[in-house]
Amino acid sequence: MNTENHIPLVEITRGNVVESIHFGSLAIAQPDGKILFSVGDTTSLFFLRSTAKPFQALAFLEQGGIEFYNLEPKEIAIMCASHSGMDEHVKLLEKLQQKIGIQENLLQCGVHPPIHTETTQKVKMKGEALHPNQHECSGKHSGMLAFAKMISAPLNTYLEISHPVQRTILQVFAEMCSYNVKDIQLGTDGCSAPVFAVPLPNAAVAYARLCQPEKLSAARAETCRAITAAMISHPEMVAGPWRFDTDVMAAAKGSLVTKIGAEGYQGIGVMPGEAAKYSSGLGIVIKISDGDLTLRASCVVAMAVLKKLEVLTTEQIENLNAYDQKAIKNWRGKEVGEIRPSAELLQALSQLDA
Repeated sequence: MNTENHIPLVEITRGNVVESIHFGSLAIAQPDGKILFSVGDTTSLFFLRSTAKPFQALAFLEQGGIEFYNLEPKEIAIMCASHSGMDEHVKLLEKLQQKIGIQENLLQCGVHPPIHTETTQKVKMKGEALHPNQHECSGKHSGMLAFAKMISAPLNTYLEISHPVQRTILQVFAEMCSYNVKDIQLGTDGCSAPVFAVPLPNAAVAYARLCQPEKLSAARAETCRAITAAMISHPEMVAGPWRFDTDVMAAAKGSLVTKIGAEGYQGIGVMPGEAAKYSSGLGIVIKISDGDLTLRASCVVAMAVLKKLEVLTTEQIENLNAYDQKAIKNWRGKEVGEIRPSAELLQALSQLDA
């Protein structure tokens, strides 16, 4: 990462003083590979983390996985998810795993407390042990195991980069990004699955193609449509209550898909014709350089971009004010500052009017 190339994206003020700044970069692309807009560090490689999940699912589903397992849209959505570990997520995963013919103990994602606070509290009160299906990546891992079983590949080594499942995922991802597969940097995600790093503009192209896949092969285009339709129709499976991905897709009513990734990454795909001045689909990717551990910065950037592109209506923006520029209050409820897009971000976005 070249930290000198990132720009201020989000400001946190106290009174009239800017107290903190989140730096980062972003890119917007069209399906034909044209980079519509970029600012900050657009040449370094960044891991997409969970933002890559729709493409990891794509590699499996375009091989006939939907038909082979008779998958429902909800099941496709949770394969692309960083879900909250609620009972409804776990029950869907149990149904999916039964359909695939696998056991939960085959998942190699590990365990962590459910993201949904109330569910975690309930688990603790009951003294229950955590289990893999509560892990936010268990849908992705179920999909990888389904892929391995479908092609009669080993199940116990499905996360190894040399495994046919992971080789296929890497190739499909490279093609969606228009990036040489040999130049993609590999790492290991928090869930132990391989994760990929590419420049932001290439990742933006992949999201644009996901939402407007007409120039892709027939099988890939059909599968991209199935993925976006599943995410749009079941946003509650992609994340959960009071989370950006679920709330934005629910409010947007079919105009976009969005997927958060760890360490300040966010990917958004805008459906064709849903951005006021652009007839094509668009891919938007954001990277907050400090990792955005409190999740307060990337959503503000995303809202600024979506407003500039006129993807959301005034009513939809109002319904999403929890993720937008907003006042900061102290423990007594007194307004003491605000979190807002930086002047540098707003100035850069004005180039979209040129």
